[in-house]
Amino acid sequence: MRSRPTWDCDPVADGDVTTVAIAGSSGLIGSALTAALRAAGHQVRRLVRRVPSSPDERRWNPETGDLNPADLEGVDAVVNLCGVNVGGGRWSGAFKQSLRDSRIEPTEVLATAVATSGVPVLINASAVGFYGDTHSQTVDETASAGAGFLARLCVDWEAATVPAADAGARVVLARTGLVLAPEGGLLAKLRPVFSLGLGARLGNGRQYMPWITLEDEVRALLFTLTGDVSGPVNLTGPAPVTNAEFTTALGRALHRPTPLLVPGFAARIALGDFADEGLLAGQRAIPAVLEGAGFDFRHRTIGEAIAYALNQRGTE
Repeated sequence: MRSRPTWDCDPVADGDVTTVAIAGSSGLIGSALTAALRAAGHQVRRLVRRVPSSPDERRWNPETGDLNPADLEGVDAVVNLCGVNVGGGRWSGAFKQSLRDSRIEPTEVLATAVATSGVPVLINASAVGFYGDTHSQTVDETASAGAGFLARLCVDWEAATVPAADAGARVVLARTGLVLAPEGGLLAKLRPVFSLGLGARLGNGRQYMPWITLEDEVRALLFTLTGDVSGPVNLTGPAPVTNAEFTTALGRALHRPTPLLVPGFAARIALGDFADEGLLAGQRAIPAVLEGAGFDFRHRTIGEAIAYALNQRGTE
């Protein structure tokens, strides 16, 4: 096991450059994390499933377990962000299996490779869906797993990292909430609807939405690379809000009324099981580990987060 690296969000000094391998680097979070690491002077090795098109890319195939150990030589940390979007399709049996396969198989391959190659750090994506529907109960990283498909998925997803932890790697389970970004993410779907005055509460609107901005998501990932934190880490803003509060805040920021309501039964008819677990349920999850370790959020309220995501810098 190699010594653990020292990370910094600021430009690195000569001789302090470190290397991180990222799986899932083309997604919303992966692209932003790659850019942030490179801007700070670190080297990024991108794990891709196609024929490599640049010197920083290495091909792997998680379905067959094909990952050349040489591709992790000299790597100081691995970040795994693989996973099909849970809202990317109706939750048929086949789609649910794709959600599992796209997360658990890549994690098993990477955790084993981390163990074999002696990489000292593994940052593995997970989700606040681990906690199930918490209703109004506040939960932090000490809470146990909830019920439902998403909770079981997260439990199995996180369990796939065990080979890395058993080998002595510091493993962080990054339980991410709803990411608010200037481009892509949740607001890319909601902004056009709300701009037309069609923004609506979902069900009774009392389900919690554990949000985080893309900027703080990336900063938190860099922070976990730097710090001594390990195990579950909630990557959520410090003040989760209900769906009703979020709807009102977004409508206010876009200067549009939000009097509408989508009944729960209508959401279930349109979206099936995803409505129950992905829209009508929520987690009042707080980032206890991050705050306890001294992480400083740039966006602490939903108003600040929405202003950032809408590029309304003057209103933050």
